[in-house]
Amino acid sequence: MSITKESELQGMKLISEVVGTTLRLMREYAKPGMSAKALDDFGGQILNDYGAKSAPRLTYGFPGWTCISVNNEIAHGIPSEDKIFKEGDLINIDVSAELNGFWSDNGGSFVLGQDLYKRQALVDASKRILQKALNNIRGGVRIAEIGRLIETEAKRSGYRVIKNLTGHGIGRSLHEEPHDIANYYDRFNYTRFKKNSVVAVETFISTRTRYAHTMPDGWTLASKDGSFVAQHEHTIVVTDGKPIVLTAANEIF
Repeated sequence: MSITKESELQGMKLISEVVGTTLRLMREYAKPGMSAKALDDFGGQILNDYGAKSAPRLTYGFPGWTCISVNNEIAHGIPSEDKIFKEGDLINIDVSAELNGFWSDNGGSFVLGQDLYKRQALVDASKRILQKALNNIRGGVRIAEIGRLIETEAKRSGYRVIKNLTGHGIGRSLHEEPHDIANYYDRFNYTRFKKNSVVAVETFISTRTRYAHTMPDGWTLASKDGSFVAQHEHTIVVTDGKPIVLTAANEIF
């Protein structure tokens, strides 16, 4: 969507505060021995307390309030009862929701407890790269150039990017134009960021694989080769300068 009046900006700020706070509280609540369903129910209750509706459930009938992916899962992980967290797991939580006709999306990966398997460096790279990408987004910048920046920074850090998952426009629905805010340079994409537009920008930084594959459950996207991927996402308003980070309440930086 494009912000055209103050009431729209306030609506986006409110739902973004909700999803950002939910993500932060879920991250703090997660413990070894807990099931993904228990964590998801905790997040779902927070959304409900705010009067917000889970975006993946509302839009796609997703079997959970939030998406929770663990280790080799990349995105859209089902928060099931038998998915039990362990010390050192790489966990990703993605929270998106609707409130009063406005939609916002954010996500973040983290290592649970002690970094037993040396995955914190991957998490830190994803955060750092997203922050640099956001600092370079303004009206008139080609989306492809932000993709180039993300891929270049990933390579410098010894990683790769996932090519079949992208950021997207958001605001009046979960996924809007532009649908292809990719993590790599797509020379055929001439679309530019527009001032006052609302977009969800996300990094998918990988230890090896470049593609996410759909698992038999029909929802979960995972690596086939045992790769690990860290994802971080903010919903922003594009300006002439640095963007307004609407989901800053998640405190992923």
